[in-house]
Amino acid sequence: MKIAIITDAWHPQVNGVVRTLTHLKAELEGMGHDVLLVHPGLFKNIPCPGYSEIRLAYGVKGKLTKLLNDFDADAHHISTEGPLGLSARKFCLKRKIAFTTAFHTRFPEYLKAKCHIPEWITYAALRRFHAQSKAIMVPTASMQEALQSVGFKNVKLWTRGVNTELFKPRSKNFLQLPRPIFLYVGRVSVEKNIAAFLSLDLPGTKLVVGDGPQLKETKALFPEAHFVGAKGGEELACYYAAADVFVFPSKTDTFGLVVLEALASGVPVAAYPVTGPKDIIQEFPVGVLSDDLFSAATAALSLSPEVCREFALSKSWQACAKQFVQNLHPNPKASTYRKSDEPSRRQ
Repeated sequence: MKIAIITDAWHPQVNGVVRTLTHLKAELEGMGHDVLLVHPGLFKNIPCPGYSEIRLAYGVKGKLTKLLNDFDADAHHISTEGPLGLSARKFCLKRKIAFTTAFHTRFPEYLKAKCHIPEWITYAALRRFHAQSKAIMVPTASMQEALQSVGFKNVKLWTRGVNTELFKPRSKNFLQLPRPIFLYVGRVSVEKNIAAFLSLDLPGTKLVVGDGPQLKETKALFPEAHFVGAKGGEELACYYAAADVFVFPSKTDTFGLVVLEALASGVPVAAYPVTGPKDIIQEFPVGVLSDDLFSAATAALSLSPEVCREFALSKSWQACAKQFVQNLHPNPKASTYRKSDEPSRRQ
């Protein structure tokens, strides 16, 4: 099957959406599918204000139309609600092509925290964007329930996976820091709620791996924490494995791939009992969920690294790709619509 995936999130961004799509593309191609991944790097783009690593494509209509026409996909998936996502949505609606979408980021909660925009306003805009999607793919059951409770339809589960060959138990000697080492991996920005972790009076070391728009001010506010910047590949895997507890303070993520990466590395997790962590960890003895993040972090020290690793081994990217394909809605003869001269109508 020929699958077109349109995303506003792509390299050089380092986040769960980009990692998910990178692994998804590789798995789909390994299954024999032909994948076109449309991303901002294919167009003129500018940095997003406040998030320079995020590139926003502009003037995309002509080139996007040509890319999608030439590829002649059997199925279209719109991954994000940005400029490319909006343009791809218009393309599909004009030609009466079925498409699916994904809900990766809890923008209403994020915009409320950062800009004080009421959640109902953002949810209304997102409902409109996703309204004609044949399947809105979300990574967890609690996220599915949350969206359905605010009026979203056709919400389907699409799980996530972890690379257990890269993320695995390794030597703790990689880090020569006072123990226990409590690790955070991710963007240093307000929506990640990182201050909730760094303000804890924990023993040992608080270690931050990541970059972001609030890095400079966060380092100034918490000089006792150890910041090493963004890492990737083998080096990132070594940081994970050398930690004693992984702390995930976010309350707005829809999943949290970093949680699975930590568990695959044999590192137990401490987090709030919110969407993402509670769906991954559930009742398994691989993490501690509590509204008291200090208690969760210290209690997680007693959990078994071996059990964490065993748990993560059951989570594969192959299963993620198979579920994605099952959620797609191929067009039986999409090319008959694609060349249509049907006049545009306001969406």
